[in-house]
Amino acid sequence: MLTPSLKSDIHQLWNTFRSWGISNPLTAIEQISYLIFMKRLDDLDRQNIMKAKKVSNFSYQSIFQWKEELRRSYWMQLPAEEMLSHVRDIVFPFVKTLQTGDWFSGTLSDATFLIPKASLLVTAVTIIENLHISEQNEDTSWDIYEYLINEIATAGKNWQFRTPRHIIQSIIELVNPTKNDVICDPACGTAWFLINTYKRIIKQNSSKDAIFEDESWTHYPWDLLNEKDWKKLKSDTLQGFDFDTTMVRIANMNEIMHGVTKPNIAYKDTLGKWFSHESVYDVILANPPFKWSIDKWDLNPDFTLDTKKTELLFLELIYHKLRIWWRCAVIVPDWVLFGSSNAHKKIRELLVEQSDLKAVISLPSWVFKPYAGVSTAVLIFTKGDDTQKVWFYDLQADWYSLDDKRNPISDNDLPDLIEKYKKFVDARLYNKQPEKWEKRFRVDKKEIKEYKYDLSISKYKKIEYVPVEYEKPKVLIKQIKEIEKKINDELLKIEEML
Repeated sequence: MLTPSLKSDIHQLWNTFRSWGISNPLTAIEQISYLIFMKRLDDLDRQNIMKAKKVSNFSYQSIFQWKEELRRSYWMQLPAEEMLSHVRDIVFPFVKTLQTGDWFSGTLSDATFLIPKASLLVTAVTIIENLHISEQNEDTSWDIYEYLINEIATAGKNWQFRTPRHIIQSIIELVNPTKNDVICDPACGTAWFLINTYKRIIKQNSSKDAIFEDESWTHYPWDLLNEKDWKKLKSDTLQGFDFDTTMVRIANMNEIMHGVTKPNIAYKDTLGKWFSHESVYDVILANPPFKWSIDKWDLNPDFTLDTKKTELLFLELIYHKLRIWWRCAVIVPDWVLFGSSNAHKKIRELLVEQSDLKAVISLPSWVFKPYAGVSTAVLIFTKGDDTQKVWFYDLQADWYSLDDKRNPISDNDLPDLIEKYKKFVDARLYNKQPEKWEKRFRVDKKEIKEYKYDLSISKYKKIEYVPVEYEKPKVLIKQIKEIEKKINDELLKIEEML
């Protein structure tokens, strides 16, 4: 959660770009991202140099070797006009073509540096310096960048709605991706699912003795990964796609700024004709766009659903892209769970009959506030396995107030969700089933089929009626007369005083 001071600095940064005519939030965030990216390249390079000195099995060659003039710490000291020409003509072309050592940013090859005036550049880099991105702990650094990205949503541009970090982390905990998996987000946006997955794998493969801290944050040096594991994690494990070239560039920079130095995020219309439906992924994590419609002419012919609704098409795509016996977690709007069209029924039947639909987790309707108020749910399933029972969980609190402010509160069902999922779903303890009026319960596949594969939690959750006992009319009349007598006595006392 950002302090008012940091939020004020970020708004000042936005206003600076707007005042110079860069009013499109997507363009502004891209230009700001370039400047933050240059700063993080310098910071991460220095951190890796330090890490190489402290961790015995970690070797590193600086990307600025023999090129110190490309460091942000160098050009920040230049006079304004010289800084602009140096960054525009020397530093930015270097960043666009950076493909050496552990670093890769090939998707910036078509990027354009649009900052027109030296005064705008100086003001922007000064504000970014004041944000102390490298000196904050990692969560605060994330908050700063996330807050910038969220401006796209608040301005109503590009329909970019973030998935809250704690929801992402909880979903990843449930699905439990490992270093051996090939993991994909087919509509990755700014890549938060992939970044969190990377960080979890790094933590899982760092021994306690090797973890160290500096003034920035805790470092997990992945010392339990062998060379083959590490190479795979950097290049093949995490794959993402988006159909907006600007978002692809932002996602790649975002990954690099959070430690994924060789991001594998590409521009693809994953619903389109030219995207393969071949089953190649072990884990898929996604919050794909919904309320969109796509022209049937553009659709891949491998789709079997007769619909143009993206929320349904992405579900079928995810099913196709998963390898047999592997798993997925996807966020869907509630109407996917109970929609009455043939396409709605067909996709739900696919998940129940040709997968093991492990869980339907109902999220609070305001979990995406202040950007969207739609009700959503998380579907977790394994392709090709057999559904026996579906585990429902009614998540009623997520640690934040369910309003536009989303302030921290004490109520939080997420730890219970994770604990009970691992206990009852992963362990398949089918016999220990709570009653349906609790927040979690199981439903037999047979019952779900009887309701035409309706997956809304309200369809199965029982309402517990508590009988209310009322007093007999004679008793109530007596009580009313006693109250009237007291009122009259008080009125008489007031009258005597007058």
